[in-house]
Amino acid sequence: MKNLQLYIFILFLGLSSFAQPKPSLKNANHLFVNRSYVDAAKMYETLKPSQEVLQNLGDCYYYNSQMDFAVKNYGQLFFSFKDSLKSESYFKYANALKGANDYEKADVIMSEYLKYQVNTKKFIENLDNIVPYDYEIQLMAKSISNGDFGMSFFGDKVVFASLRSTDKPIFNWNQKPYLDLYEATISKDGLLENIKPFSDKINTKTHESDATFSADGKTMYFSRTNSKRVKIGEEKVATVKIFKAEFVNNEWTNVIEMPFSNDMYSTEHPFLTKDGKKLYFASDMPGTLGSMDLYSVDINSDGTYTTPKNLGDVINTIHREQFPFLTEDGTLYFASDGHEGLGGLDIFMSKMYNDVFVKPLNLGKTINSNLDDFGYVLDEKANKGYLSSNRKGSDNLYSFIRKENERRFLVEGDVKDKTTKDLLPGTTVTLYDEDNKLVGQMVVGSKAEYFFNTRPNKKYRVEAIRDFYIPSNVEFTTNDEGKARFTIELQVESYDDAEDIVVTKNDGYVYIELENIYFDLNKWNIKEQASKILDVLVGLLNKYPLMEVQIGAHTDSRASEMYNLILSNNRAASTLEYLVNKGIDRKRLRSKGYGESVPLVKCGDKCTEAEHSINRRCEFRVLK
Repeated sequence: MKNLQLYIFILFLGLSSFAQPKPSLKNANHLFVNRSYVDAAKMYETLKPSQEVLQNLGDCYYYNSQMDFAVKNYGQLFFSFKDSLKSESYFKYANALKGANDYEKADVIMSEYLKYQVNTKKFIENLDNIVPYDYEIQLMAKSISNGDFGMSFFGDKVVFASLRSTDKPIFNWNQKPYLDLYEATISKDGLLENIKPFSDKINTKTHESDATFSADGKTMYFSRTNSKRVKIGEEKVATVKIFKAEFVNNEWTNVIEMPFSNDMYSTEHPFLTKDGKKLYFASDMPGTLGSMDLYSVDINSDGTYTTPKNLGDVINTIHREQFPFLTEDGTLYFASDGHEGLGGLDIFMSKMYNDVFVKPLNLGKTINSNLDDFGYVLDEKANKGYLSSNRKGSDNLYSFIRKENERRFLVEGDVKDKTTKDLLPGTTVTLYDEDNKLVGQMVVGSKAEYFFNTRPNKKYRVEAIRDFYIPSNVEFTTNDEGKARFTIELQVESYDDAEDIVVTKNDGYVYIELENIYFDLNKWNIKEQASKILDVLVGLLNKYPLMEVQIGAHTDSRASEMYNLILSNNRAASTLEYLVNKGIDRKRLRSKGYGESVPLVKCGDKCTEAEHSINRRCEFRVLK
């Protein structure tokens, strides 16, 4: 979606009405800071590609959803300046790559950002089996350049926001007109018809969007850009506010600003529940977890409002959550780019149980795309609705028909540390059938949740594997209810919790602590005493067949550096061969000689015999 909905609507002086300033970094940055992204991009393109130029140029294209151009500049930025970039750059580059349909490279960048592996294609495949509905969608207008988005029901009509106005000023962010609200009817073919501007008591010279109406059609809430600009940091901006209006004597009147709106932050995308008792919206107010969070307020019988309540970290992330919509049964639909998705904003659903929203579910590839998808509204009885998307390069409205997904037999759960109960994102979870054949596999995301398609009346085994942890297995049998949901919590125990001889040291690595192995002077053959110690390691490796180990040999400093390096390599290799001869797969072992380069006691030429013996050692570091 065009990012004038992304975070805040910015008002600033109409630079485009004057002659363009001379190309320079200072002038380009001035345009960029004032969110004049189209003009800023043109100027940055003429400048030498420094880190600042590439970052800002990529952002200009990113904020206007021109992902191919964003990828080009972010790619050059990462090639030349990767080590000095902030984490936010990784997030934007990964999403730009998704927007350009390069999921493989996007996963590499996103994995670096999240610090655990992601696999978007596998994620999409898994969703295909568990989403409750499939969607058939179609465009609602013949032209795709009108910038229509944000549909809402209004009796037998609909209301939406659009850039189609011809008499509004130009918004420098994207060189498009400011937004107005429009009303229309829907043809039998699902197309917008009888389109006309909404009331001029609502539409003004600034942005209006995201209307929501009471059941009787006499009250509306909507978003409007603040008419007053305030200084936030180094910028003068106009935040978005929610307004209320009433329909009296056949006209909209009594337009008032909501008390929870503010000059210093945005409140936008309101949704009024059918009973008129609660209003949901998005905001970046103080206390927000990230870019934009979802909030709710109760509407009291006297027309006052309670303090906004954040929907919490099950729904909200450090990134964007926007465009809330609730069905009568309390199911929340919203857009997010913070939960795992296909790219940009995706549409998610979350059911409410005991007044608590459960983990959101991505609605899958039949409705979401690699770009922004948002503004989901639903007529539950008809199983029809509308959404907004910029998948064709600009914001457009789509109608949809949803059909129940008959493939949905589900097992789900999460992965936790057995001792600490901490969630373990990045764990690989695999589902096997009763013949031990792989059915599905996924790497769990930030919530450490997994889900797999199953069949009724079948036996399965679900397994969790994670580096430095003992694999965990749970067996279960499905019943004959096609939509049964099994919630299995996999508890995984780390090696250092399970085994006394496995420890995590101050350097952050995990080691197997054995008695020191001694070699004769200038030799590397395994002596009888050393073999008994190594047999303990053999037993541990047999107990944990996925464990991989590096054998590191160290010498004292009583010879040349080259001699000691060769000697230590020979001793490490000899130890490895001993383990292989005891039946340990060579692929699970690494050997490395460090010579005298990593002493435990840094005493140089003045080491005592005891200190020399401490430095002469073999260490066993767990790799996996």
